[in-house]
Amino acid sequence: MRHGKQRLQLNRFTSWHKATLKSLAKNMIIHQNIKTTLSRARAVKPLVEKLISLSKANTLSAKRQAFKVLGDHKLVSLLFKDIGPLFSKRNSGGYTRIINLIKRRGDNAQMVIFELTEKKVKEAKKVKKAKGSNAEPNAEEPVITKEKTNEEKKVVKTAPALVKERQELIKKPARKFLSGIRKIFRKKGDSL
Repeated sequence: MRHGKQRLQLNRFTSWHKATLKSLAKNMIIHQNIKTTLSRARAVKPLVEKLISLSKANTLSAKRQAFKVLGDHKLVSLLFKDIGPLFSKRNSGGYTRIINLIKRRGDNAQMVIFELTEKKVKEAKKVKKAKGSNAEPNAEEPVITKEKTNEEKKVVKTAPALVKERQELIKKPARKFLSGIRKIFRKKGDSL
């Protein structure tokens, strides 16, 4: 008999249940927040908190235990180098939080954002410039500016030409059959 063996099974058999929890834990470590259902978030919360507690220890044994759950060396190093130090000041628990969202339209399941309470700030990506285009011209290279000639300035368009030009700009593409129906059934905040 299964007395006292309650857990959130998520309506799955054992291997599928373990795979679901492993996948959710991996995504939580990579992205630091995920959008999922309330029952899945509650099921994976103890596992993620245990992994973060292991990462605070930062021992070889703890790394091996984390690898047993995650199964990826890169994720283990990310957990121990980036996420563990964020929670070094916290003594016990409280590493994650669940924030409620609207219910999912298809099956009315409660959607939540499951996230870490402390997040690593991502650095803004620097925009790479092409070799040929520099923001500031060098002193050696001459600066070329285009000056308008008198002929270019004197071009005047007639009224019918302006009307045609505006109509071409205003012309919209042909509407598809289902485009109007989608707007009717779409709720604000839906992903469809």
